[in-house]
Amino acid sequence: MPTRPDRRTIVLDDFPDLLMILLGFRVGSLRALPSLLRIGRGLSDIARHPPDGLLQHDGMMFAWNHVGIRQYWRDPDVLAAFTRSMPHSGWWRDFLADTHGAGFWHEAYHARGGVEAIYVGMPNAIGLGAFAPQQPEVGAFMTAADRHRRDAAIRVKDRIATGDGDSCG
Repeated sequence: MPTRPDRRTIVLDDFPDLLMILLGFRVGSLRALPSLLRIGRGLSDIARHPPDGLLQHDGMMFAWNHVGIRQYWRDPDVLAAFTRSMPHSGWWRDFLADTHGAGFWHEAYHARGGVEAIYVGMPNAIGLGAFAPQQPEVGAFMTAADRHRRDAAIRVKDRIATGDGDSCG
């Protein structure tokens, strides 16, 4: 007699501001290997000693030269606090100063509907960047918070223009 699989679902009521981040690091040259090892040590430390607000951290492989991480954060504010503090701010500063032939990307998915992505030194479009228009990360697109605010303002403007927004009177 066949055994029925154990099927489950989840209840996210306690996590209204949940944020899922997909991250990728692509080794494009031998010079990138030391960077990968440094980031790998840092990510291992984060997995062993999660910062406030990090709910889950999983690693994966996209290809022999492309590793990935999936993280779930309690809300965007705790993630922003983490990214602005050491060791993350140091890793990011050093990486942007010299990628050593590596590529990095992240895509963030917010439970309330916001999505944002960034790609640095990636030779081929992947993920959201494979089908959505891309633009330089400058001005109102410099930080994740700026990108989220701009996207939220556009959604509100679109709802008002289509008559889907709340009306007064």
